[in-house]
Amino acid sequence: MTAMDDTFADDWRRYAVAFSQFVRLEKGLASNSLQAYMNDLHHLSSFAVEHQLSPTSVALDDMQALLAEMNDTGIAVATQCRMISGWRVFFDMMVANGDIGLNPAKLLQMPQRPSRLPDVLTDDDIANIQSTFDRSMPDQDRNYVIVEVLYGCGLRVSELVNMKLSNIYVEEECLRIIGKGSKERWVPINRHALRLLSDYILLTRSQITPKIGEEKYVFLNRRGTHLSRNYVFMFLQQAARNAGIEKHVSPHSLRHSFATELVQNGADLRAVQEMLGHASLSTTEIYTHLDTSFLRKTIESYHPHYMKK
Repeated sequence: MTAMDDTFADDWRRYAVAFSQFVRLEKGLASNSLQAYMNDLHHLSSFAVEHQLSPTSVALDDMQALLAEMNDTGIAVATQCRMISGWRVFFDMMVANGDIGLNPAKLLQMPQRPSRLPDVLTDDDIANIQSTFDRSMPDQDRNYVIVEVLYGCGLRVSELVNMKLSNIYVEEECLRIIGKGSKERWVPINRHALRLLSDYILLTRSQITPKIGEEKYVFLNRRGTHLSRNYVFMFLQQAARNAGIEKHVSPHSLRHSFATELVQNGADLRAVQEMLGHASLSTTEIYTHLDTSFLRKTIESYHPHYMKK
């Protein structure tokens, strides 16, 4: 890195510190969301330093060039859209501070999101994934239970890895989940999943000594710290491969499959919205993957004119 590059890097570091304070105080974001904003800025600042651009000199065509690079390297459209949102907030801060006159990211067009929905996993798929775990091994017994809880409760992976022992209400057969924006919701847990979860805590987790500050987390690794989201993603993908499942499998696949099963078996969409913790019903509709045959069957069952002979 040249001396000039160092100068640009220093400028971006100073603005990154200001941006961190801005989104924490002005937006009131949770730590995960704050980190996402900072990651978005890091992508932009790395590109800018490479092209010797200061924070005040970045233009629309610079960001378009960066997005073109992202397309070439296969970065997902959803990730690009999130980054653009982060950049807009960053330049909003600069406008508010009087550093620039106009927000150059305002004119950036959001890439079109792909219409393909996540793959739906069947009960057999879930059973086949779980069959790959050797439950005599503590880590694999824990992973077996994680799959059951994700699929049985429709949790986000971040909600699962951050779940505390105090969030489990055995008598009520419910989990108290802290979701996006620190919003609280109650999610029923079926008796089978609750029994597996209780057995894991009593028989497997009890053999682990949690590190200081980790005592309250439900799912721990052998070192006594709570799991990362990436770990859950990786072990689930490996289990799917071991089971011979060719679908794309992720923690989100289990959440999507949970919602799909409920809706296609007659659950009220607003009830599903509540269980998933969606602020908008339209978001829930994306998860529900209703095929035309199911829609036709629903209309034939409930619309009075379809009941006429």
